Amino acid sequence: MAKIKLEFEKLTIHRPKERWKLYFIIVAEHPTEEDKMVITSLPQSDIIRLKPSQGNVINFEPKGDNVDGLFVIERDMPADRRVSVRVYLRHTRKSVRDTGELLSEIQKELGSDAVGIVTDVLGITGAPWLVVSKYALGALGKVLRQVKDKDFGFVSMDEEFGDEFENQTELDRENTFSTGEASIVWSWSVD
Repeated sequence: MAKIKLEFEKLTIHRPKERWKLYFIIVAEHPTEEDKMVITSLPQSDIIRLKPSQGNVINFEPKGDNVDGLFVIERDMPADRRVSVRVYLRHTRKSVRDTGELLSEIQKELGSDAVGIVTDVLGITGAPWLVVSKYALGALGKVLRQVKDKDFGFVSMDEEFGDEFENQTELDRENTFSTGEASIVWSWSVD
């Protein structure tokens, strides 16, 4: 069965401040349970630091041929060839943002809609993922507002793997986060 992979390639902040401590919250469909979603954060136990010398841009993809960006998820191709992924960008004042701590906060707030924490569910070895009911997604925005970090909004990275993937195995996409204060380039690929 074909595998699909999501990678981040470039992040640009559209704000005058040039010092940021960033992390992503990833929300994706559970690969085997249709009524569930999974949530994690990247990086796992640190943050992405942007300093003035970087000009509010971080390239996750190094220069060169046949290189990869920041690996986000990998899974088997869904039967309907569609996948749903939402990415939230956050800025923290803390020097470290621990994924386990963040997922525990979200799990506590969601209550019975949070099923539990699993690992290795979408190809990031050892990464903890919080499994939640699809119905809990409506409350996720409220829960994230309670986390005292700056919210850059979200972007949908949903993809339908159609004919365009027949001739090309990797396609780049770009969009602006919902606040308009940052934009991201990512790629979906089929192996």
